[in-house]
Amino acid sequence: MEIASIVAIAKNYGIGKNNDLLCHLPQDLKHFKEITSGHTVVMGSNTFYSLPKGALPNRRNIVLFPEEKTFPGCETAHSFPEIMELCKNDDKVFFMGGAMVYRQAMEYVNTLYITWIHHEFEADVFFPEIDLNIWQE
Repeated sequence: MEIASIVAIAKNYGIGKNNDLLCHLPQDLKHFKEITSGHTVVMGSNTFYSLPKGALPNRRNIVLFPEEKTFPGCETAHSFPEIMELCKNDDKVFFMGGAMVYRQAMEYVNTLYITWIHHEFEADVFFPEIDLNIWQE
């Protein structure tokens, strides 16, 4: 099973500000849609609430949330072991944010889909620093 994080990262490892993306990259959003369509996406509640239309179409949406709560069009998981159990028969799972989800997912992921933004933005949410020597391109 491919377990991946998919993210756009600025030079300062920023990934968002005020519960929004740092910048609008139409080609990157198209790439995201192409890669994740037909597969499972996992997100935190802030990421879910930042989606303009809620749950992403043509994907199984799972929201990681510690309490009992319903997110329209989504399943809810309360922990990473629960996510892994829910997804055990999936061929691909994509973690799509936010920062806490990315941080916790690092021990599970075997693939990173990163769009590097060659600009430093003011951000309030950051991707965990990664050792690029460990990951192959």
